[in-house]
Amino acid sequence: MSVAAPPAPKPAAAPTPPDRRHIPFALVIGVLLAAGLLWGGWRLATADRGAWQQAGAEAAMNRTLGALPGQSGWTRWGAGLRWRLLGDLGPQVAEGCPGWLFYRDGLRPAAGEAVAAAAYARRLALMRHWAQRLRAHGVQLVVATVPDKSRIEAAHLCGLPVSATMQARLDDWQQRLAAAGVRHVDLRPALTDLPQPYYRTDVHMAPEGAEAAAAAIGRTALPLLGGPGGQRFDDQRGAAPEPRMGDLIVLAGLEHLPEGWRPSLESFVPERIVPVASGGLLDAGPPAEVLLVGDSNGLRSEFPGRLGRQLGREVWTLSHDGGYFSGAMLAALAQQDRWPASLKLVVWTFSELSLSLPLSADEARAAAALP
Repeated sequence: MSVAAPPAPKPAAAPTPPDRRHIPFALVIGVLLAAGLLWGGWRLATADRGAWQQAGAEAAMNRTLGALPGQSGWTRWGAGLRWRLLGDLGPQVAEGCPGWLFYRDGLRPAAGEAVAAAAYARRLALMRHWAQRLRAHGVQLVVATVPDKSRIEAAHLCGLPVSATMQARLDDWQQRLAAAGVRHVDLRPALTDLPQPYYRTDVHMAPEGAEAAAAAIGRTALPLLGGPGGQRFDDQRGAAPEPRMGDLIVLAGLEHLPEGWRPSLESFVPERIVPVASGGLLDAGPPAEVLLVGDSNGLRSEFPGRLGRQLGREVWTLSHDGGYFSGAMLAALAQQDRWPASLKLVVWTFSELSLSLPLSADEARAAAALP
């Protein structure tokens, strides 16, 4: 019986040459990594050491390394393209009727209805406490809550939804002020029938709205001051209208884009309302009787000057941007021991939407310290 011979072994396959197609890709990645390393090293070497100490190393490093070369330009043109193609102005700004911009925090609670309701309850307690504190020191208080633009300019919303709970909160706030014995001014009647009480591309009152609001506050405040004072004011107006960049265009990141890539600008005549000095150069002027505290509504459209003109008194202003409900009030109360003895009245102004924002850290601390 014969046995079959085993098959002959196959010849060894020739080695496959390495695939070098990935080399250009690897070189590109290597160059990018090296460039990123050099860029990061340069940014860290030239960073502001003071900002690191104030903001903390982690936050400062994120800001320092997070900005790529030309990133601001990409972001800017991306925002312009998004608005041109989709009508989208980002997470903070919404467009109603063409050219009319609204702040989204004025349309719905920034952190939801439940958070807004809880924050509102704490603000009610803060209001009562501060009113009692001022009353105990012989200082009168007038509260003027500036209605949100979406309420007064509702005809220009063009379908933008508005929170019904936020809309109802202003009425509840006015009722709570009355129940606490706090004098307050409802600015809605003064603003409702004006041709344009608010800027079209801004959250703030336009000059016409600021004048009407100052007049309404003046009617409530003058009896508390014993009538108008004798301070005169000079209204310095420009010769012609000038374009004005609205803060909502800035918030949408479109302020540096050319016309056509952002909503069109408004034009207003520049104006300054300043007290007329009655004494010599070294005269300290009349003692302060009125203190204005609040958010940016107390700073735009020459509002302090308009209010002072209504009262016949120069207004001491401690309002500041971003103050919202309590920023300026907390700062003012922190220096209450340095208030002049002549002070008779505090006018507290802030935006309606401030009632529904989440508590700031300072507000939370103040609320937690209440008796």
